[in-house]
Amino acid sequence: MAGPLQGIKVIEIGTLIAAPFAARLMAEFGAEVIKIEAPGEGDPIRKWRKLHKGTSLWWYLQSRNKKSISINLKAPEGIALVKQLCGDADVLIENMKPGALEKLGLGWAVLHASNPKLTMVRISGYGQSGPYKDRPGFGAIGEAMGGIRYTTGEAGGVPARVGVSLGDSLASLHAVMGALMSVLRVKTGQGDGQVVDVSLVESVFNLMESLVPEYDLLGHVRERSGGALPGIAPSNTYPTRDGSYVVIAGNSNPIYKRLMHAIGRADMAEDPQFAQNDGRAAQEKLIDAAIAGWTSAHTIDEVLAVLERAEVPAGRIYSVKDIVADPHYQARGMLLDAVLPDGVQVKMPGIVPKLSETPGEVRWQGPALGQHTDGVLAGLGLTEAQISALRARGVVG
Repeated sequence: MAGPLQGIKVIEIGTLIAAPFAARLMAEFGAEVIKIEAPGEGDPIRKWRKLHKGTSLWWYLQSRNKKSISINLKAPEGIALVKQLCGDADVLIENMKPGALEKLGLGWAVLHASNPKLTMVRISGYGQSGPYKDRPGFGAIGEAMGGIRYTTGEAGGVPARVGVSLGDSLASLHAVMGALMSVLRVKTGQGDGQVVDVSLVESVFNLMESLVPEYDLLGHVRERSGGALPGIAPSNTYPTRDGSYVVIAGNSNPIYKRLMHAIGRADMAEDPQFAQNDGRAAQEKLIDAAIAGWTSAHTIDEVLAVLERAEVPAGRIYSVKDIVADPHYQARGMLLDAVLPDGVQVKMPGIVPKLSETPGEVRWQGPALGQHTDGVLAGLGLTEAQISALRARGVVG
């Protein structure tokens, strides 16, 4: 099935997470993604986290549907090949340090001159300008400076991190949005390609809701609050009798009433001081104590059954074991059966979002290093003899 990005050619000069995840998302929806890797080892993520016979399981996910071409970017002939590849490309995605592509002779001025329709997506720690642009920046630093680490963790405790590479992934999502907006501009004849400047810090900061105006106007600094949602009540994590935890979001006015009636607190449901969120937020601890008192007396299954009948948003906190066993994940196609190169079957995450007419698909898992080098170079018009000569000189792998 043809994806909505069929006919879009993407060149990826990226490693690890931010640029590769962005390119993966585009590949899942039909774009031709050509990933340029250094000969020898390729992208370091091939060896990150849990390995299967020497290759990261994350690699097979992160690079599905991509073509791997092995080019030595330290060789002038390698740079020339990349320029050729970019000559008819729609998007280049990179996450090198600002200025690194320019040093290679692959800067915006050069590539734009040869292909005015090209969109260059540049992902970096702090962006392509500003006093911090030359600092090294990983996702963890973006999370710290972007504000989310400060607000994550138990009240009064040490700032915590989410257990995944959130900063990088948020940058990837912003990169895809920027790329598609730029490509749409080109394809609709509104103008040429442009630079999409994505900062890890700013991608995190963009999610931080009303932090800035609350501070600027009211002097309020939002602090860590554990499982609660500050200023929005009730919305928290509550213990159950069997040692589990349940997340309950009863923070709209009608839902709050249904919740409190469901737990036997009609008095609090109908109390005028709790009719609106501002009144509830002022008594957040009192409300949470009432809810926790009820959940603590019941098992999580009992809690969820009661709240489902009352149409109150609630859920258990899933581990990956819970996710894989869940029938809703399965029904939504979010657990796909994949086959690794040695024939071993393994489940992989499905594709998001769901498009009704042109859904994304997985055509193959992450490729071997340089698996598509010959085919891609042949597409540029190189003969087998020319490719062999480049390989002999260490230009391609």
